[in-house]
Amino acid sequence: MIVLQPVLEIYAPEGFTLWPVAEFEPYGFMPLSGRLDPAEVGTAVMRIADYNDIDPEDDDRPQRPADPLGSFLHGLLTMDDLLAPGGLRVIDTATGTTLVPGCCNGLEERWDWLEAVDGDGSATFGHDPSPLAERLGDIVRLTVDTELDDSPAIELPVIELRRLLADAERDLIDFLQLAAAWAARHLPDHATHLNAGLARALGLPAPVVAPNS
Repeated sequence: MIVLQPVLEIYAPEGFTLWPVAEFEPYGFMPLSGRLDPAEVGTAVMRIADYNDIDPEDDDRPQRPADPLGSFLHGLLTMDDLLAPGGLRVIDTATGTTLVPGCCNGLEERWDWLEAVDGDGSATFGHDPSPLAERLGDIVRLTVDTELDDSPAIELPVIELRRLLADAERDLIDFLQLAAAWAARHLPDHATHLNAGLARALGLPAPVVAPNS
């Protein structure tokens, strides 16, 4: 069985106190979906906000506020071009072979996978490791690390990869909806802008949140 998940690269959130977060291994990967518990959602929001915690420079953004919460969220709430470190993870449960996104890859770049399905036939996803997807007729071959001569690989039909990519997109939409409900409870004063920022980071429309959700 082949499993494909949108994942966020996570570090251990030691000393973070602005809201509850879960414990994770440093530089592991958290699958994003609508099935996360509140502490896991808090961890994902923390990671995306921290990754985009960039001071205003020569742009039109307002200056960073003085309060700790507003300061930490400032980049996520005000930047147009946001990043979400990670990407898509593929696991062959029969063999244990796992393809993970490399360094400098982000969930906002997941559309590159379509190049291997319907585009020029190949796509890369960061480095260290350096994964590669390439279409070979009706099959897509996923090489775990092209820097290794004997790299493990996963092969699956193009039609199955299309289905898995569509499922991953639904997982991200479900995560955004869950995060919006989380923000309404934990960060109500920032919820509207936070939801929009998370949507920009993931390249999705902002979710519509029902009252009292």
